Amino acid sequence: MGKRVASRRFLPPDPRAEEPYRLTPKLALRVGLLGMLAIAVFATLFLRLWSLQILNGEQLLRAAQNNQLRDVRVQAPRGPILDRNGQKLVTNVPGLAVQVRITDLPKRRGLRLREIRALARLVQVPVSQLGNTLRRHRNDPLTPVKVKENVTPGLAFYVQERAEDFPGVQIVRSYLRYYPHRELAAHVLGYVSEISGAQLKALGKQGYRGGDTIGQTGIESRYDQYLRGAPGLAQLRVDSLGRPIGQVTTKTPPHSGNAVRLTLDVKVQKAAEDALRYGIDRAQHSGCSGCWYSNGGAIVALDPRDGSIRALASLPTYRPSLYVGRVRRSALDAAGLTPRSARSMNYPALDRAIQAAYPPGSTFKPVTALAAMQEHILQPFESLPCTGTYVKNGQTFKNWDPFVNEAMTLPTALARSCDTYFYQVGYRFYGMPADRGPRLQAWASRFGFGHTTGVDLGSESPGLLPTPDWRKKTFTKKTDPGHWQIDRLWKPGDSIQLAIGQKDLLVTPMQMARFYALIANGGKLVTPHLLEDVEQPSSNGEPGRVVPTAPPPAPEPTNIDAQALAVVREGLYEATHSALGTSAAIFGSFPVPISGKTGTAEKSIDPGDGYPRNFNQSWWCGYGPSDSPDLVVCALIENGGHGGDAAAPAALKVFEAFFGKQATQTGPIHSD
Repeated sequence: MGKRVASRRFLPPDPRAEEPYRLTPKLALRVGLLGMLAIAVFATLFLRLWSLQILNGEQLLRAAQNNQLRDVRVQAPRGPILDRNGQKLVTNVPGLAVQVRITDLPKRRGLRLREIRALARLVQVPVSQLGNTLRRHRNDPLTPVKVKENVTPGLAFYVQERAEDFPGVQIVRSYLRYYPHRELAAHVLGYVSEISGAQLKALGKQGYRGGDTIGQTGIESRYDQYLRGAPGLAQLRVDSLGRPIGQVTTKTPPHSGNAVRLTLDVKVQKAAEDALRYGIDRAQHSGCSGCWYSNGGAIVALDPRDGSIRALASLPTYRPSLYVGRVRRSALDAAGLTPRSARSMNYPALDRAIQAAYPPGSTFKPVTALAAMQEHILQPFESLPCTGTYVKNGQTFKNWDPFVNEAMTLPTALARSCDTYFYQVGYRFYGMPADRGPRLQAWASRFGFGHTTGVDLGSESPGLLPTPDWRKKTFTKKTDPGHWQIDRLWKPGDSIQLAIGQKDLLVTPMQMARFYALIANGGKLVTPHLLEDVEQPSSNGEPGRVVPTAPPPAPEPTNIDAQALAVVREGLYEATHSALGTSAAIFGSFPVPISGKTGTAEKSIDPGDGYPRNFNQSWWCGYGPSDSPDLVVCALIENGGHGGDAAAPAALKVFEAFFGKQATQTGPIHSD
């Protein structure tokens, strides 16, 4: 075999290779395919660039220019809230706000944090608070985040002049709620603040957006749909860094919210709030046991014919302006509007007229009287003994006046508020056939007790109307392990004390005012309401038209016998005019005849020292003029003692303001 001759065409032989490295046809094919692929890729890129530059260049230029435009949501002025005579209870004042567009903040973390710290110092908002605000909106980066309202023009000018130092920060116009009467009717009006995440989730389909202002309580919340208005849309041209390079152009102007006119009367509302302070002061200086703890109360004044509320007052109260602009937790804490301070200041945010429930005491006796006459277990002029005590089954029930000892008819028993008279009526209810159910409670329920009144203010307490079934459900082996077998029974004492509005019964001042409106209007149960109408903003000097709204429910007949009502009305008139009437010393000299009933209700309260004890809640409810009522007033003074000592004088102040007349006290007060 001959020797292999080396060739320059071949690389050195490799024993691992089956054949020497050489340009074979197979390798040449691969190189050709790769070249063709490269040419195709470059051809595609060339054609794409030609399409972008030549075919679509003008269209893409317009798109690039549009990317420099930012949509700006323009806040709409919120509608005013007016009283029935057109006086403004809530309106707006213009202001400036600082907002941040998250997408325009620096992308580098260090630069972004530096800007946030500088902005926090500038607007005097803690860095942590500002950071938390921005983080809450990170899921909605396109919506600007409002970080400070009501900034000064000087600060706004500073930010605008140094826009390059604050990319993403904008100064926008805003409208701030203004309360010309300060805290007047605070619980009725409520307050507004930025929409929460939970609210946005629930209301997003109704046009609400992040950063919107929404009513949180009171009328602001209940009628937010009318008050909020419709936001507008504007556009702003910015450079590549998000800095404004032109003026804001309005595309869609905002539409102001509608005016909400209430049935409130500013004059009567102010008189009611002043009357509460007067009643509390009288209680604190009366010298009665426990009355120095008197520090709260409520007054409701309404038209008995249709339920229009003329005044709704609750003390202690607060200033809604605390929620305007930057809300300072320290200010809320000092006002008793945080969980930490609310108890020590007797819960100023609580609307005692509709959200707090109390035993009504003797103001409930007309309920018992009407129910007893309707059930034919009591004749109106039947004489029953009124004594200092009433004993039944070995248990003694006391009268508020321990020295009385005479027979009385129903009108006199109402006028002099004889407890022992009504104890006997309560026991008659207990003795009725069980298969007919608790008849006193049935009539009380028909009169509106045990459920809400339907007032257009949102959260409302139904109170408590105790029944035998309620006791069985409430006192069980689990809830009352030591005494449940006895406590679950409805006993004679339950009916006896219910007849004078005591023990487990709880009512709101609004429920009591509604019931006395029923007495005043001839037996119809009204729905208390605050909305008079909704009015569009005026334009071109023309008054705005009234927006159609659902009317309040019509008064409901309760089918009370007219003669029974007449007897009760006679008793309520004697209570304010007869020699021994429990509020005759207060209303006897008033030029307008007033009818009504005092009440003194015991309630167990812990005043803060850890030792609960009974305090007397002072009540008075009535109406005037007696023969053709225009106004019902129901007053409650917490821990105020007897009804004639605190609540009745407070109610008189409201009547004086409403009728424009004055009264003088004619003698000593002898009242339950």
